Parts: sequence; structure tokens; C-alpha cells
Amino acid sequence: MAEMTLTRMRLAEGIWEGLLSSSREAPPSLLLRHLDEVVGTPETEAADASPEGEQRWFVRFRIPVERLADGVQTFVIEDTGTGTALAEETIIAGDVLDEDVRAEVALLRAELDMLKRAFRRHCSET
Repeated sequence: MAEMTLTRMRLAEGIWEGLLSSSREAPPSLLLRHLDEVVGTPETEAADASPEGEQRWFVRFRIPVERLADGVQTFVIEDTGTGTALAEETIIAGDVLDEDVRAEVALLRAELDMLKRAFRRHCSET
């Protein structure tokens, strides 16, 4: 069985890009899933072979805007032949993120207040 490795390169302007390395000669057959539904087929374009002789392809897909919503959205690229997940991209948006950030700030503020009290106590004892 040929092993494939998909390495994330970047996400820019709504397009995810990666580099797929494989010992297979044939171009890969990939699917893009979201919430266990197929939402597209990533584009593949041949790239130069690796120094080790592995075949490589550039892989890219546009994040489906209609799938973005409040909360956590995960997109998975999988090999259609084996069903193996090769890469994933997680996008967090909306109120869920705001609540997490507010909770972290509140925790940091409480810890800072505790440190200020301890420091003042230490200074008054000396």
C-alpha cells in the first residue's frame, strides 16, 4: 500500500493549499468533507518529484463559504481509495470564539489582581 503525506502550506484568500507526497505514480483522487458530507474535490497539480524520488502534487481547495457559520467548522481532505484522512483545516468563528477570549481575559485579570495583592503584602511586610 502506498503511503501519502499531505503537508499544509497556507490558507490565503479562502483557498487552502498543501503539498502531497506519495510513492504512487498516478495522480491522487481526493475528496473534501465537512460534517461527514462530501462538499468538493480538491484540485491537484503535478509538482517536481522529491529528492527521495517520491511523486508530489500541489493540492488546493476553496473553503465553501456556504459552510461557514458560528462555532467550529472542520474540513477534511481524504484519499478516496482508502478513506484515509490526509489533512484537515479547522475554522473557528462567531460568538464561541468571543466567549473563549472573554473567559481567558477574565482569568488573566483575576490572576493579575492576586499577584498585585501578594506584591503589596510583601512590600508592606518589609
